[in-house]
Amino acid sequence: MMMKNRFLYLIFSGCFWVASAQAADLCGTVQQGEIVIGKILPKQEVLFNGKKLPVTTDGRFLLAFGRDEINTQELWVQDTQSMGGGTSYTFAVAPKKWDIQNITGVPPRKVTPSDADMDAIQLEGKVVGAALKGVDDSTAWTSGFILPVEGRISGKFGGQRIMNKIPKSPHRGMDIAAREGTPIKAAADGKIVLAYPDLFYSGNTVIIDHGFGLQTIYAHMKEMNVKRGDVVKQGDIIGSVGKTGRVTGPHLHWGASLRDVRFNPQSLLDINKKQQKCFTL
Repeated sequence: MMMKNRFLYLIFSGCFWVASAQAADLCGTVQQGEIVIGKILPKQEVLFNGKKLPVTTDGRFLLAFGRDEINTQELWVQDTQSMGGGTSYTFAVAPKKWDIQNITGVPPRKVTPSDADMDAIQLEGKVVGAALKGVDDSTAWTSGFILPVEGRISGKFGGQRIMNKIPKSPHRGMDIAAREGTPIKAAADGKIVLAYPDLFYSGNTVIIDHGFGLQTIYAHMKEMNVKRGDVVKQGDIIGSVGKTGRVTGPHLHWGASLRDVRFNPQSLLDINKKQQKCFTL
């Protein structure tokens, strides 16, 4: 249930002034694992859970909710010239039931890494984590998103995998099974911020930054046709499907992150659709 808190601020100097009520819309599904577009009036700014967000000139911003996001969230909207007045909105994030997968046949060292593998695992965390930290003012994400490769969905975001009977961390992307060598397309316009070979878990991995702290991740690739710093357009071929890293067969692991919050990349396919449902907080 959506709850609304509007605050009016009065300034007295012989007469009084009342701040106009702010308005905020959210477009998409407000649920764990999803991304939504927010809309405010031009020349307004927004804070989400106390952190200021980048906003386009026409008032659009992005929110993402992680797999285990808590229910209650808060937005604060105010005019950019405001002296402190604004409007607070509290809203709920709907829970979602996640799948559990049992996978066998994974090489034992990939399930329970040896001490010698830990350096490689730590390196992967460092290089991927650094690539997901950037938040610039690019609005490349407004070009919309496409599926990077066609194929069978062999793993869903949020599902917990039990590998060789050992429970592992929840899946942070979606897996698309396709023949080895199948071309992989850039899902949207952006800049390559990582093109790293032979990571322990992810194999050959590419990350594209789409602006506003939104990145997409492409893992287990056979070939990488791009390098860090390259600018790509939606549909450009960035590499091919492979089976590098921790895999049982050829597929693309497609992931997405907004300001270091991992969410279901499939929800990006609806992000710019005009028929997307919106509601006012």
